[in-house]
Amino acid sequence: MRARYRAEGISEQELAPDPYGQFARWFADAAASGLHEPNAMIVSTAGADGMPSSRTVLMKQYDERGFVFFTNYGSRKGRELEVNPQTSLLFPWHPIARQIIVSGIAERIGRDETAAYFRTRPHGSQLGAWASEQSSTVASRAELDRLYAALAERYPEDEDVPAPPGWGGFRVRAESVEFWQGRENRLHDRLRYVRTAGAGGQQSPEGWTVERLCP
Repeated sequence: MRARYRAEGISEQELAPDPYGQFARWFADAAASGLHEPNAMIVSTAGADGMPSSRTVLMKQYDERGFVFFTNYGSRKGRELEVNPQTSLLFPWHPIARQIIVSGIAERIGRDETAAYFRTRPHGSQLGAWASEQSSTVASRAELDRLYAALAERYPEDEDVPAPPGWGGFRVRAESVEFWQGRENRLHDRLRYVRTAGAGGQQSPEGWTVERLCP
């Protein structure tokens, strides 16, 4: 199974001054290409024991402060981020031969931000956040459905559903962001923004160093 990449490359001169601006450009390209759920990303975490775990979640917000996703804080990723906030995000845009890899530090967002986002969720998804103790064991699917039905009776469609106290957002503040573009002969372009601290690379005016990595 082998794919051949023939996409045009990327150069340092074309990049935005900071990774968030460059992400906005590529995210717009991914959305315009018709890519299914371009905001889907793989979140990798590790707990105190160092054992890594990964899962796909949806990015719901991003700006110069970082990338935001929402979860049950008692889930495996939530528990691991509490003891080790270092995390990695991967946007795997295979149909357009692009990837974006974010390495950074995760921290909880404020409850006001969580509540504001929670109100935008469909009613069923709001109930689901209450019904599911994410990552915990459950006796059966029937038990999960029973919990959901009880919540649906308590909070009908016209009732406001409060955000669960153990549910909310994490914002990942990027320390480095790599933009990967597939090229012919496996000579891919890999340009990585790193917060100013290391030597070498091209210094940007926004406090980032741009490095080119071998493929």
